[in-house]
Amino acid sequence: MRITRRSLTAWLGISALAACSGGVGSPPPASRATARPVANPAYDAWLAGFRQRAAMQGIAPATLDRALRTAGFLPDVVERDRSQTEFTRTLEDYLAIAASDERIAKGRAQLARRQAVLRAIEARHGVPPEVVTAIWGLESMYGERRGDIPVVASTSTLAFDGRRGAFFEQQLIAALRILQRGDVTPERMTGSWAGAMGHTQFIPTSYLAYAVDFDGDGRADIWSDDPADALASAAAYLGRSGWQAGRPWGMEVQLPPGFDAARAGRGNRREAGAWSAMGVRDMNGRPLPDHGPTAILVPAGPGGPAFALFRNFDVILRYNNAQNYAIGVGHLSDRLLGRPPIRGRFPPDATGLTLDDRKELQRRLTAAGLDTGGADGVIGARTEAAIRGYQQRAGLPVTGQPSAELLRRLR
Repeated sequence: MRITRRSLTAWLGISALAACSGGVGSPPPASRATARPVANPAYDAWLAGFRQRAAMQGIAPATLDRALRTAGFLPDVVERDRSQTEFTRTLEDYLAIAASDERIAKGRAQLARRQAVLRAIEARHGVPPEVVTAIWGLESMYGERRGDIPVVASTSTLAFDGRRGAFFEQQLIAALRILQRGDVTPERMTGSWAGAMGHTQFIPTSYLAYAVDFDGDGRADIWSDDPADALASAAAYLGRSGWQAGRPWGMEVQLPPGFDAARAGRGNRREAGAWSAMGVRDMNGRPLPDHGPTAILVPAGPGGPAFALFRNFDVILRYNNAQNYAIGVGHLSDRLLGRPPIRGRFPPDATGLTLDDRKELQRRLTAAGLDTGGADGVIGARTEAAIRGYQQRAGLPVTGQPSAELLRRLR
């Protein structure tokens, strides 16, 4: 299968977002301070061979000399790459992070501060300010976590490592093309451990395809502290992927009693009137609005929240082909406009705890002097460490796992 930005971000998306949540306790993305190059003769030999392949693709020797002068093998990047596939989150956990109080507050502040440029971006690309801002918030916490790993070093390390060698060599070539045309210097071309760059975390091939020089200075500078080019680039990506101006991504809905779950799913689209005839309603009890062919999604199963999805949901999936991510962008964009939280109730998790139970567990552990990193209801490494600390103190079997019994003991 051909790997694109969409499949890469689906692979990265959930774990990268979780690392931004204080309560999750996941380690932060590798930074320049930890991703230090180490001597590796095999990597050096690989670079020598790569130089020839790059030259055959039109990369000038001067570009290669300058770009590769400070490149080096980054073992921390390889470690991050090999650990990502094990990390998953439920939609409930994902939304607790994606639409946390902090992310909503910061997003509303940015939406107000950048209103003029966001409206100008909307006029050009048709994508509303709250959606662009939501992508910005999920991708880099509004520019606070853009990453500071040299992109040439990270992509060359991953290309040499070989697990996704062809893909990352493609990204390395694209990064060199960006440098060759003078859009940025090697020193400023930094990003996450996997080479995603700037405020909206474009990988190099996506930059070449979609990056926009919005401010007219001759360069699409997605690395600048000024996010205008990056935000316009994200809007251009969505616009060219088929965004329908003036239409929403989706909405939470109420399902009638006895709704046949077999009718749900993104592949089963009907007109809004057909769903309304079955008893599907918006959260205020009204028939569904007509925004074209509509799918009903019940991601947490019967009894959990339900969503009506429109064409623009599919467009968000083009940006990142992960269902939780697309719902996260849509829901965060709604919250930035002052709309309510998800009203449907998620069922208890595998331990029998609800989100409110998990938040209470974290609060009580914190009150007992054990740091969970916050009370967002998402059980991550820091909460698990706090549970282990409590279990050791209480003489209990040390598992690090939450449970209803543990919550009862803490009450």
